[in-house]
Amino acid sequence: MPDVVLPVLDEAEALPGVLAAMPPGYRPIVVDNGSADGSPRIAAELGAEVVAEPRRGFGAACQAGLVAATADVVCFMDCDGSVDAGRLPAFVAALEDGADLVVGARRPERGAWPPHARIANRLLARELRRRTGLALSDNGPMRAAGRAALLGLGLRDRRSGWPLETVLRAHAAGWTIAELPIAYRRRAGRSKVTGTVRGTAQAVADMSALLRSIDAG
Repeated sequence: MPDVVLPVLDEAEALPGVLAAMPPGYRPIVVDNGSADGSPRIAAELGAEVVAEPRRGFGAACQAGLVAATADVVCFMDCDGSVDAGRLPAFVAALEDGADLVVGARRPERGAWPPHARIANRLLARELRRRTGLALSDNGPMRAAGRAALLGLGLRDRRSGWPLETVLRAHAAGWTIAELPIAYRRRAGRSKVTGTVRGTAQAVADMSALLRSIDAG
């Protein structure tokens, strides 16, 4: 059964609910990115494998989880309660039907997605479609792919650009990329990235730098 990588930075409030919703047989790998609220202890007590990644950054946490995974299929999702782990089997089924990478397209409930983050994501999705021709409407936090194939992409970004780099390199490698809708709820606790203007600005800067680097060679 698949491994599920959960990047974590101070998610003590959300962890119990996220782990409780994990489908049977799906192994959660909590990658702690420097939490100060006891998140690693809580995750371990609830039966998750815990990996420490001291280098700060979403991409650093995702890559550490990917390296720690042992299953043939690896899923990724935020650990803030905004997405439902019960949706993961549909992603795995899409892989079994022929997709190489499955990306979630968020369908937000009212108030779940701040306007500045939604606008930034819409612009990114438009630029991604323009550059690749892929019919993607989002670059969402829930995704699934084969572990060996993902490792073979040689992903380098260790900050907010990791999800975008995954799609760009997968497209360049000729992968079949599918998109599935996912409900997007209000997160538990305080947001560190998309819920803040500063965090969104940093994510945009990281992704813009990545696009420029791809253009350069």
